[in-house]
Amino acid sequence: MEQLIGSDGTVDKSRVFEMAAELFGVLATPMRLRILSALCDREKSVSQLLQEIETTQPNLSQHLNLLYRAGVLAKRKEGTQVIYRVQSEKAVMLCRTVCTQIAIELDEPSAVPAAERLSPRPIA
Repeated sequence: MEQLIGSDGTVDKSRVFEMAAELFGVLATPMRLRILSALCDREKSVSQLLQEIETTQPNLSQHLNLLYRAGVLAKRKEGTQVIYRVQSEKAVMLCRTVCTQIAIELDEPSAVPAAERLSPRPIA
């Protein structure tokens, strides 16, 4: 495991920013956010996820694999089925918080002052 605390006891801020950017990169596609949303309440098989999320099986599998390798999801085999579940509750909480805030901004744009908005562009 890489050290984030230097020999002088200070946190290596550049490494912290690199790791945060890696996480944001993993979460930076709408498909992966949909997958996390679908898995928030309970674990599901790939076939169950395909019923909820409009995409192809190869595309879904690619995104699931990336989320698994990043440690955001965990998986297990049950017969021929692969079952996925949330591994990182903190990552899901981060996504939920951001998506909820943006939904509020879309629903009531005038209710959120510009300084408090997360949306990267003005909402028309």
